[in-house]
Amino acid sequence: MLVSHWRSVIPAVVIISASALGQSELVQNQLGQAQPSENQNDPQAYCAHVTEQAEAQRDLLRTPLAFGGFTQPETGLPMQLVGGASLGLSAVRKSGLTMAEARTNCALYKATTTAQQDVQYAISNLERDALRNRLTLIASALQSLESMMDKTSKMVEAQNATRLMLFNLQTTKIKLEADQADTQLKISAIYVPPLSDKPLKELVANKQSGEVTEQKALDRLTRQNNWDVALSVGVHQQVNPVAYGPQPYGAVSVNYNLSTHWINKHLDRDVDSYGEWKKIQEGDVVRNSEVLRQQLVQGIAVQESRLKSLEQESVELDKNLRAVGEPDTSAAFDFHNQLTAAQLLLQVETGDATFRLDHLHEYLARNY
Repeated sequence: MLVSHWRSVIPAVVIISASALGQSELVQNQLGQAQPSENQNDPQAYCAHVTEQAEAQRDLLRTPLAFGGFTQPETGLPMQLVGGASLGLSAVRKSGLTMAEARTNCALYKATTTAQQDVQYAISNLERDALRNRLTLIASALQSLESMMDKTSKMVEAQNATRLMLFNLQTTKIKLEADQADTQLKISAIYVPPLSDKPLKELVANKQSGEVTEQKALDRLTRQNNWDVALSVGVHQQVNPVAYGPQPYGAVSVNYNLSTHWINKHLDRDVDSYGEWKKIQEGDVVRNSEVLRQQLVQGIAVQESRLKSLEQESVELDKNLRAVGEPDTSAAFDFHNQLTAAQLLLQVETGDATFRLDHLHEYLARNY
């Protein structure tokens, strides 16, 4: 029977050899992580952080635990000094799985960041494209207006037109130039980072796949807690009186959780439940992608209504222009100029609405 038994264990980490450091650098290179630098982007910096944490945990798990202490044998023999090291096969297995999980974590973060960025800036990118197209339309309208103003100026000099006719054209020019400046200001206020050239549906699918892979990697780590085969080796020496020399010893212990089967079933269901949750989580990429799709559909409806109204206005202008025909009087020429100036303004709006509608349809078809 045990009369008195006490033990003091002093953990110690074995010094990592040069070969271990070499393996650390190799793993880091395999993960594609460079040393921190000023030109690192968000995913690179995050992956460097995750890799360092994983490597620290890996080195902790695969390094034998050194221990030392005193023990009082049960048989009433003198106190003994013991010392040695132990290492569990489960811990060694977990060290490799920890690095694998770090790689999946890194890949998931990259996929998530890319998809999130495309969803977040999709509307801004479409708006910037539309505004750039509007600048082109305004520039074309201004060029046509300048030609009309030159013609009218010559007629004013020849006293075949009044300055009021020229003033009306100048008013239209002021409107176009104000629209041009406002459009340029809007473009400068829009920030859009570099976006992926892959369809959004592919980016979201990659992110969803990465979620499942990451959760499976975490579950594999958890499963390692269900068993262990530990090897301990060391020496023991009688303290007082000192007898004989240090004697070696070794021991192997096996641990197995009897609920392993049920634990693994719960972990399998956890992977499926996690994937379903991420599909409906508010703020997640999948949910935000669906919100974006609804916004695009609503935007298409708005632009279709706007374009229909503009086309009706264009039909009325064309009727009036055909009615005027080739102006042969000063009044007819003035009316013709006013109609043409209004038509230039309308062409900018019609071209803008048409581009936006086509662009929205194209984006929706490609990404969904």
